[in-house]
Amino acid sequence: MHPAQFKKLNEENILVKWDDGKEFTVPMKYLRDRCPCASCQGESVLWREYKPSPLQVLTPGKYNLKAAEVVGDYALALTWVDGHNTGLYAFDYLRRICEELASNPAAAAKPDRN
Repeated sequence: MHPAQFKKLNEENILVKWDDGKEFTVPMKYLRDRCPCASCQGESVLWREYKPSPLQVLTPGKYNLKAAEVVGDYALALTWVDGHNTGLYAFDYLRRICEELASNPAAAAKPDRN
């Protein structure tokens, strides 16, 4: 499954249309708070768990999307105005984010970790 369109609707929302015809409006804050990079989510390397640093001060532009580009045939690389650009949103992960938000719209008001 691939996104057929990824479009900034306004300063707060992204439209994601999928090749199966489904479409979702996703708040940028919701998307950024679920950034899959190791700095945001942590990682496991050689049986060790690395946790992300505690919440930093809100940086200007943290929730403003600057650019999006397709990586190979499997992910979107998002660049935020504050310079953060290490999260690759695999298409299956992005779809899961969309489906979770659609099934629980109140989740958009709650931060994931950040």
